[in-house]
Amino acid sequence: MALLSVQNLNVKFGGPFGAITAVNNVSFELQKGERLGIVGESGAGKSITGFAMMNLLNAPGFIDRGKVLFDGQDMVRLNERQLRKIRGNRMAMIFQDPLVTLNPVLTIGQQMVETLMAHRRLRQDEAEFIAIQKLREVYISAPESRLGQYPHELSGGMRQRVIIAIALLLDPDLIIADEPTTALDVTTQADILELLLHLCMANNVGLILITHDLGVVCQLTERVMVMYAGEVVETGKTREVINDPQHPYTQGLISALPQQTLPGTPLKSIAGYMPSLLSLPEGCPFHPRCAYASPECTRERPSLVQYRDASVACHEVNRLHQETLVE
Repeated sequence: MALLSVQNLNVKFGGPFGAITAVNNVSFELQKGERLGIVGESGAGKSITGFAMMNLLNAPGFIDRGKVLFDGQDMVRLNERQLRKIRGNRMAMIFQDPLVTLNPVLTIGQQMVETLMAHRRLRQDEAEFIAIQKLREVYISAPESRLGQYPHELSGGMRQRVIIAIALLLDPDLIIADEPTTALDVTTQADILELLLHLCMANNVGLILITHDLGVVCQLTERVMVMYAGEVVETGKTREVINDPQHPYTQGLISALPQQTLPGTPLKSIAGYMPSLLSLPEGCPFHPRCAYASPECTRERPSLVQYRDASVACHEVNRLHQETLVE
């Protein structure tokens, strides 16, 4: 049985003009210890999918339908007491900005010790010992003294290391990392990503990495899921998707990488903009920006079709594969 199984997940946001679909019919599985990247432009639905998996959506957002099975338990249907036994304990989330995530009026030690004592029957000194050990695991120097410091007294990279330590406090089976290096400089980003990969592999922890950075996905994950306008357009093994992308949107993302552009030539880009969720086009949501769009693309929304180890939602790709089979 998969550690995590997301089935036909649909997330909506209520508004004065009716409900808007932000995540549409998303399905995937994650095995224990596996690492999955979720990529796409801003507004693709990546972070909303992550919050929905933890059942952390705030109004006006709500899960309209679908299942999020974590070790067989449906996160969508659990009550708050049941969810607290899983969140932070077996599932943990790393958010974008550690300065916002950490409580500014509590010391690092207070936040770590309270987390431990809320889930484990521990004495204060036992919880402090574990907190120090976790800070040491993420290579924070003088961890004993860090317990008495406040978040604003630490650098951005140090705060993110603290967040990772807190995520690992209760030895979770799964970590969902939502753009974990957004607020950091490039050098610190590399250190944090290397640390996250090392800790997940050493502890056999599953990882869902939400990002717009394909380079990061290639470095950290085994499988990748590409989202566009709230839908999955391509999924497969990371190396295969990066080296041989099938969906035109994935092809555009990869061709826009600086390393794909010859020196002295303009950077490539995908024409147009992601459509507003208030006015999604008929048919394939990517067709207004797609060089391969046909009349069928403007009428019918493509289904996610599996080819070998990958799945792609594209009429043109489907047609080409059918022609190959006939030949």
